[in-house]
Amino acid sequence: MYEFDVERTQGQRLIHLFYFTVILFLGIGLVTLYSASYSFAARFFREGNYFIVRQIIFAAVGIVLFFVCSHISFSVLRKMTLPLVCIAALLCILTLIPGIGIERYGASRWIEIGPLSYQPSEMVKFILPLYLAHLLDKKAANLGNSSMLPSVLVTGIFFGLIYMQNNFSTAVFILFNAMIIFFIAGMRFRYFFAAVAMIIPVSALLIFTKEHRVRRLVSFLRPEWDPMGAGFQVNASRDAIISSGFFGKGIGEGTRKLASIPEIHSDFIFSAYVEETGFIGVLLFFALIVAFGVLGYSIAVRCETVFGRLLAAGLTTMIVSQTLLNIAVVSGALPATGIPLPFFSAGGSSLITTLVCAGLIANTAKKKSVFSDASRSGASNEFVYNDLGDENGY
Repeated sequence: MYEFDVERTQGQRLIHLFYFTVILFLGIGLVTLYSASYSFAARFFREGNYFIVRQIIFAAVGIVLFFVCSHISFSVLRKMTLPLVCIAALLCILTLIPGIGIERYGASRWIEIGPLSYQPSEMVKFILPLYLAHLLDKKAANLGNSSMLPSVLVTGIFFGLIYMQNNFSTAVFILFNAMIIFFIAGMRFRYFFAAVAMIIPVSALLIFTKEHRVRRLVSFLRPEWDPMGAGFQVNASRDAIISSGFFGKGIGEGTRKLASIPEIHSDFIFSAYVEETGFIGVLLFFALIVAFGVLGYSIAVRCETVFGRLLAAGLTTMIVSQTLLNIAVVSGALPATGIPLPFFSAGGSSLITTLVCAGLIANTAKKKSVFSDASRSGASNEFVYNDLGDENGY
């Protein structure tokens, strides 16, 4: 009895800390976006609050979905997996159809619905981990060659669809996170290393299929090659970070955001955050992302089902790796990509996806509490696992 009480208390504390981390990330992200976007919005949209008002609306929608995803039954969620995969694939295909798909910055990543636009590749970031967790749970006892084929095939289809949108960085990012889920699921090492050995040269070859990718790579390797062209954005971002000092210039006092860094409210918003908060702000940010990662993986480890472990670990990896990738690009440690910063970058597709992922992770933490309560009351393991959404209960 005492052990169950302690376990339940620890589970509740874990959930509350996770909620607090998500809320803090969201709040800091909104404040940073307001500061970073005001001048740009005033200049191009004649309304300084243009981006922040939209982001608050997206945040409200995302919060609703966060709570829905954090309470939905896993048995219901798993029944929805295949339809969601089909919807995500259909939306990705629609981006390739002229008149429906909208091309921006040389990529056909969006579909437009009235005044709103949506980026289907963001949906794939949580649909694919959900599908892989569902399928690999069913095949957990035999992760052989034939049993892996459906999950590998679906992963390859999404990679191809997103790559065809001229969105190479997101396609590789999604593939990387899928490989992490395969590894956590216990994929045999020979299959895993064979896949990695194939993916790396193919990805390297695909870089040279588009001129802008080659220019970004050359600019990364030799920053002085095109300082006013391909390397301008990263160089300006790095200058803003260097100029921040220990305490930063103060919230709202940054100057580089005014005209120096293109799209600073989007993919390069971290440079605006660092310029205004300085080294102290960087420490706070990394403390938050470490806390998010530790909590997310702790939730995954505590979960009693393979599905829950894979889902929580996969989504935590997705958010943490996307954050680190964005920071690496903004600081000049990696070539420029189109990967947004979770909780911070302007855009409803990214923010809503991040909150949905966080909601599903929180849901996994709650399933652990359900297991403890049911076990304490003397319920059978069969009943508990069905409630958790194991393969017998979907």
